[in-house]
Amino acid sequence: MPEEPEVETEKLHEAIKEELEHEGGGFLKRIALTTAILAALAAIASLKAGATVNEALVLKTEATRIQAEASDQWAYYQAKGVKGAVQEASSSAWAAAGKEPPAKFADDQRRYKEEQAEIRKKAEEKERARDERSKEADHLLHLHHGFAATVAFFQISIALGAVAALTRNRLVWFGSMGVGLVGLVFFARAFLG
Repeated sequence: MPEEPEVETEKLHEAIKEELEHEGGGFLKRIALTTAILAALAAIASLKAGATVNEALVLKTEATRIQAEASDQWAYYQAKGVKGAVQEASSSAWAAAGKEPPAKFADDQRRYKEEQAEIRKKAEEKERARDERSKEADHLLHLHHGFAATVAFFQISIALGAVAALTRNRLVWFGSMGVGLVGLVFFARAFLG
């Protein structure tokens, strides 16, 4: 019987294994690179999310403090009004008794009205300052939500990248990149907003 020709299967197996390692190695490197980039962007977005929410909380606290000051001014305004009313009642009591009220009553009443006008201006200025701080804080909270969504999309993308690396599935990696692009859009909108 003729001997069958020997085929060097060992060399063939080595060549196939080498080709697979080369092919898979490049793919894994691309996954690792994109995942590292996404992780860096996620870290930046996370820092921005934290910074914007902290700044918004400071502004909301300041707006609350200013509101308390405005409320104090309005209470002071009302106190001056009560003092003016007391002066008017005192003047009316003198007039009811048929006597000329002292000029001090009218002078005090006029002074209280003038003081009320100044106090009103201060209270309204405080309310405007409160509204400005609150509006700025609301804008920062809006930005915070954009950065937080960015972080979520980047985290999903990174997780899909890990699945793609484990399964060596290009379709999953493309999905990872798609979710990462959505994260980039949110990142750009929040960063420019």
